[in-house]
Amino acid sequence: MTDLLTTADYKRIASELSLPTECLIGGAKVAARSGRTFETVNPATGAVLGALPACGAEDVDAAVAAARAAFDGWSKTHPAERKAALLRLADTIEANVTELSVMESLDSGKTIFDCATVDLPETVRCLRWHAEAIDKIYDQVSPASDDHIALVVREPVGVVGLVLPWNFPLLMLAWKIGPALAAGCTLVVKPAEETSLTALRVAELAVEAGIPAGVLNVVTGSGPEVGEPIGRHPGIDAVSFTGSTDTGRRFLHFSADSNIKEVVLEMGGKNPCIVMDDAEDLEAVAGHVAAGAYWNMGENCSAISRLIVHRAVKDALVGHLKTALEEWKVGDPLDPASRVGPLVSEDHFRKVSSFLGNGETVLHGGEITEGRYVHPTIIEVAGNDARPAREEIFGPILAVIPVDSLREAVDIANDTEYGLAASVFTANGARAMRAARALRAGTVTVNSFGEGDITTPFGGYRQSGFGGRDNSVHAHDQYTQLKTIWLDLSGAESL
Repeated sequence: MTDLLTTADYKRIASELSLPTECLIGGAKVAARSGRTFETVNPATGAVLGALPACGAEDVDAAVAAARAAFDGWSKTHPAERKAALLRLADTIEANVTELSVMESLDSGKTIFDCATVDLPETVRCLRWHAEAIDKIYDQVSPASDDHIALVVREPVGVVGLVLPWNFPLLMLAWKIGPALAAGCTLVVKPAEETSLTALRVAELAVEAGIPAGVLNVVTGSGPEVGEPIGRHPGIDAVSFTGSTDTGRRFLHFSADSNIKEVVLEMGGKNPCIVMDDAEDLEAVAGHVAAGAYWNMGENCSAISRLIVHRAVKDALVGHLKTALEEWKVGDPLDPASRVGPLVSEDHFRKVSSFLGNGETVLHGGEITEGRYVHPTIIEVAGNDARPAREEIFGPILAVIPVDSLREAVDIANDTEYGLAASVFTANGARAMRAARALRAGTVTVNSFGEGDITTPFGGYRQSGFGGRDNSVHAHDQYTQLKTIWLDLSGAESL
């Protein structure tokens, strides 16, 4: 684990940070062509961190032109050279890990504990993993006749637009640029308006690491002013989007209305955790549930949002969960002891807060404190039709739904428009596998909470997304096209 500094150390580093103020297009730092800017704010204090370029369609045009100009060179670069370039980028990020951790915490409200021990180490690991995969993914030869040879080869899809969420700004950047750059694509990145700083800093570090000009371009601004022009741009061949389901729908319209570019969507979730009456070690189960529900303030698309628990163990499990939450300190994100920071924005704070104070049965928590803090909360609902059981909260509120059987639990778990992640806890191995097979979700964990790791594909069913997967070798598929090369040997002398 990364060694943590003191609160005083992190505050000193924060006061000395030089924050990015410009976009990166064609290897050069630039302002918006309009000259307009927008403020980026520290969620924990409300203080303005700086002014960033409020870009528009003309800036997207420039970034696409730069990416297009760089494509032939980057896509034809020897795999070993692309691999070396990505490894240099990973090394450069690692050399600046503390600076980036503090910057991420300041911009997003994420705790420095999470930034320093999870987000930054996983960012570096992700880039290195995809770099190492570059020269290990082979093309294929199909079983054609003796008179033919059929090659099935991968080619980079072209210029790709990457539209990022605000909940894991740096890690989601790595999830996308790692396989996209490995595949030989050139990129136009739009970070979330709320959390743009670390993407801009990584773009600067990419220049230092020797990534060629125009290969990685970062354009900041709002969804309508930057995201939509990316979605509609005829010079962009594919878009990979992570964010809300409503915004994901818009990208499908943008594609249909323009050049029918490929669209990969990773969107919301209403993720169930099933705990049966034979689950072993309820104290350990509670630890997993707490991590799943409250990590990153519940601002996580795969967060446990519904605890579907057998009535026989509900009270005992909730008791252990309350005890586990004693370790989840709410407070200053730059304090390494804090596990829960503020929500990312005032709008999001109001949305999450709206799930409380409506007469629900609060089993734990429920406090809302100044500075956009919603404390870890457990509520009990009568069934799966209550609003907290249906809607994605994206905050630290867990809805408990009691059940009497595994069949009932699975039926409730699948009664959602989403299908991103799910968990099941039971001591019976066959029962666990039956449930895992029956649950309609892209990732199902057994007797644990998690998302797999870099080697396993991540994505969802139904309105949680489609079109591809992040992580693993499968992530490379969304950034490549398959081409068949058919060789006819029938005119040659048989041997």
